[in-house]
Amino acid sequence: MYALAHRSARLGFFLLIGASVAACGSFDGASSRLVSVVTPYRVDVVQGNFVSHEQVQALQPGMGRQQVRDILGTPLVTSLFHADRWEYVFTLKRPDVEAQTRKLTVFFKGDALERYEGDEMPTESDFVAGLDTRKGKHAIPSLEATEAQLAKYPAPAAAKAEPAPAEPARRYPPLESPAR
Repeated sequence: MYALAHRSARLGFFLLIGASVAACGSFDGASSRLVSVVTPYRVDVVQGNFVSHEQVQALQPGMGRQQVRDILGTPLVTSLFHADRWEYVFTLKRPDVEAQTRKLTVFFKGDALERYEGDEMPTESDFVAGLDTRKGKHAIPSLEATEAQLAKYPAPAAAKAEPAPAEPARRYPPLESPAR
């Protein structure tokens, strides 16, 4: 009985070694399939100033440089040789997708906005919807509170102003020593 178990164990061991050697040939194919399923995370690269369609519509000829900066933000490119021109460039790079680049050039005459030209800019809601890479579309939440939501939080009561108690006038010693 002991000899039969010993032969069976030896046969099982050789079968195991044979199956392992046979599996080595198909291991390369399995590893490539595993690598194609498990990939490293590649981050989206966003560079520059995003300028929306709404911001461009707010520009009016004759606006000052500070007003334009308040609407569009600080320009990405300003040139010493072209002081009357600001460049707004925005680039979005995603893995496996062609890079998106949008440009807007703002021209000044003196300190007043003369004109602007550039690519067609997306609206803010279109841009945000385009950032969502999850499968399936989701509704963009509203960022404004309704009257019912505001009613849940009562307004803080105004603090009653109590008159401060009058302090007696203090007399301080003179800063200079008396004349000698």
